[in-house]
Amino acid sequence: MIINPIGIMVDSLRLGLRDGLKKSKELGADGVQIYAVSGEMDPANLTPQARKELRAYIASLDLQISALCGDLGGHGFQDQTVNAEKIEKSKRILDLAVELGSNVVTTHIGVVPEDRGSAIYETMLQACEELGVYASSLGAYFAVETGPETSAHLKSFLDNLSTKGVSVNFDPANMVMVTGDDPVQGVYTLKDYIVHTHVKDGIRLRQVDPREVYGSLGFKPMSHEDIAEAATSGSSYRELALGEGHVDFGRYFQALQDIGYKGYLTIEREVGEQPEADIASAIAFINTFK
Repeated sequence: MIINPIGIMVDSLRLGLRDGLKKSKELGADGVQIYAVSGEMDPANLTPQARKELRAYIASLDLQISALCGDLGGHGFQDQTVNAEKIEKSKRILDLAVELGSNVVTTHIGVVPEDRGSAIYETMLQACEELGVYASSLGAYFAVETGPETSAHLKSFLDNLSTKGVSVNFDPANMVMVTGDDPVQGVYTLKDYIVHTHVKDGIRLRQVDPREVYGSLGFKPMSHEDIAEAATSGSSYRELALGEGHVDFGRYFQALQDIGYKGYLTIEREVGEQPEADIASAIAFINTFK
């Protein structure tokens, strides 16, 4: 029996920020996750007054921010030549999250190489160390989204960092769709790092190199839009409505309870022509486990 609060990725509703916030409340959410990379939610575009007004508006709806999304796309933090700029922007997104009452920013860091001695592995480690130290200084987290690598490999990478300021946003569907990893076992493997979760479902159609999905140096850089498009019509994997894919949500939710996770179950719907209806159905689906 789950007791976690339910969140909605506001951008999944495709209604704009204010209307999306209102609709999230109408649908019964406890909290929301918001993209904060570009447009009106880009930290550079939000004055101190605008931040206060936005926080007050969200509070007036009796909502909380479960997390901001700070995914900067491209090759994650694999490219040392652009990391200084990306790290700086990531810090500003985390500052914004804290100002708005959240301590989590979710992101993709790039596919962690299998070769722990590679230059890319070391570059990613250095970037995440800096981000993690900064997050810890604020009592906050950069939460790496699961999917590009197995849970065991991600854990071994995170274990190299000096703090838990870089932790995990657990997305079970990404694991099912891309690596074929077991999300239930993944919860137990990553139990010390999970600070936020996505609720999403899907199937894997064929084995695929995660670098072709998420981008990697030497591969085409992937955007959030590219990944969503592949989840709709791609030949490798398909995002589906909750309960229609291969995530065993009964066992998955039980695993989250077993490790004592009390944070958000945030619904992300990246595909489909009826996002509002799909998200309403997702809430109803989650509530069957309460």
